[in-house]
Amino acid sequence: MTGIQFITDAKGRKTAAVIDLKKHSALWEDIQDVLVSRSRRLEKRIPLDKVKSRLIASGKLRD
Repeated sequence: MTGIQFITDAKGRKTAAVIDLKKHSALWEDIQDVLVSRSRRLEKRIPLDKVKSRLIASGKLRD
Protein backbone atom coordinates (compact mmCIF):
# COMPACT_ATOMS: atom_id res chain seq x y z
CA MET A 1 0.00 0.00 0.00
CA THR A 2 1.56 3.28 -1.03
CA GLY A 3 1.66 6.13 1.46
CA ILE A 4 2.33 3.88 4.45
CA GLN A 5 5.80 3.12 5.80
CA PHE A 6 6.56 0.71 8.60
CA ILE A 7 9.26 1.14 11.21
CA THR A 8 10.83 -2.11 12.35
CA ASP A 9 12.94 -3.12 15.33
CA ALA A 10 16.31 -4.88 15.18
CA LYS A 11 14.56 -8.23 14.61
CA GLY A 12 12.53 -6.91 11.69
CA ARG A 13 9.22 -6.75 13.58
CA LYS A 14 6.93 -3.87 12.68
CA THR A 15 6.72 -1.52 15.65
CA ALA A 16 5.18 1.62 14.13
CA ALA A 17 3.69 3.03 10.97
CA VAL A 18 3.98 6.38 9.23
CA ILE A 19 0.80 7.20 7.30
CA ASP A 20 0.54 9.86 4.59
CA LEU A 21 -2.59 11.62 5.82
CA LYS A 22 -3.20 13.33 2.48
CA LYS A 23 -3.55 9.93 0.82
CA HIS A 24 -5.17 8.03 3.68
CA SER A 25 -7.26 10.50 5.67
CA ALA A 26 -10.23 8.07 5.70
CA LEU A 27 -8.00 5.30 7.07
CA TRP A 28 -6.77 7.60 9.84
CA GLU A 29 -10.37 8.53 10.72
CA ASP A 30 -11.21 4.82 11.01
CA ILE A 31 -8.22 4.26 13.30
CA GLN A 32 -9.29 7.20 15.48
CA ASP A 33 -12.85 5.83 15.68
CA VAL A 34 -11.55 2.45 16.87
CA LEU A 35 -9.35 4.07 19.51
CA VAL A 36 -12.21 6.23 20.81
CA SER A 37 -14.54 3.23 20.87
CA ARG A 38 -12.04 1.13 22.82
CA SER A 39 -11.36 3.93 25.30
CA ARG A 40 -15.10 4.20 26.03
CA ARG A 41 -15.98 0.51 26.22
CA LEU A 42 -16.23 0.52 30.03
CA GLU A 43 -18.28 3.71 30.27
CA LYS A 44 -21.81 3.48 31.59
CA ARG A 45 -24.31 3.21 28.76
CA ILE A 46 -27.55 5.18 28.55
CA PRO A 47 -30.55 3.61 26.78
CA LEU A 48 -31.54 5.35 23.54
CA ASP A 49 -35.08 6.11 24.74
CA LYS A 50 -33.67 7.90 27.77
CA VAL A 51 -31.32 9.97 25.61
CA LYS A 52 -34.22 10.88 23.30
CA SER A 53 -36.45 11.94 26.20
CA ARG A 54 -33.66 14.11 27.64
CA LEU A 55 -33.10 15.79 24.26
CA ILE A 56 -36.83 16.42 23.86
CA ALA A 57 -37.06 17.84 27.39
CA SER A 58 -34.13 20.19 26.71
CA GLY A 59 -35.68 21.35 23.42
CA LYS A 60 -32.87 19.95 21.28
CA LEU A 61 -35.09 17.35 19.62
CA ARG A 62 -38.70 17.36 18.53
CA ASP A 63 -40.99 14.49 19.39
